[in-house]
Amino acid sequence: MSEHVIEDLVADSVGVLDAYAGVGDPRVRDWLAVLYGFESAFDCSFTRFRVLDVLLRRRFTYRFPVHRHPDHAGRFAYFDGLTQFTALRTFDEDASGFGGDESWLEDGYVEPPFLYCDAGTALWRRMVAAGELSGADAVPLRRTPLIEVVREVVVAAEKEQDRELIGLWYGFGCGTLLGGPAGCPWDVEEVAEMPAVRDVRAVVRRTDALSFAAQSAYACPVESADDQDLEAWWWQL
Repeated sequence: MSEHVIEDLVADSVGVLDAYAGVGDPRVRDWLAVLYGFESAFDCSFTRFRVLDVLLRRRFTYRFPVHRHPDHAGRFAYFDGLTQFTALRTFDEDASGFGGDESWLEDGYVEPPFLYCDAGTALWRRMVAAGELSGADAVPLRRTPLIEVVREVVVAAEKEQDRELIGLWYGFGCGTLLGGPAGCPWDVEEVAEMPAVRDVRAVVRRTDALSFAAQSAYACPVESADDQDLEAWWWQL
């Protein structure tokens, strides 16, 4: 079953970023990549089309006629025969090196009559090499920590008075927002000095969004945290 809370969280975050970031701000494309990378870690449906106008306008997603695909000339019967949404990457699940289908969007996707690809993917790189994308559209994505993107989201959400969106993000805690599979690698003193963390916590305090964070199904209660001190600090504003 799809995790609709995550899908809504990402879609709403895309919306507030688009509303408050400057027109043509190149950082937005990087932020969108981080948000969809975050979403991909959960059991979510394909959600790009919910906010497609934003993704196209912010140059994260690119749309072409299907015949512009680099392989169209050699496989025109296949491409011209597509009648429904199709992800173009194929997998051999029986292969010894099969590691999962997380990269299913790397070769783009078709929603007839259009071909789509997202910035930074394998198809995007091929379109750049073919001269279909140039200038700012050919600039690689810049790696951005999740916590920095969350800072931008909650600052924008405060202007919208969206306390729930702020709280939902904060509820993920240090392990998700600043860490990875092994959790957060920093101690309280280091985390407290991070500008993005200070800004996020300030927004949560001003908006009194901690109650929404605590109610989230993804919240990490102190009593079940691996690092008691860090998680306890996170929840004490």
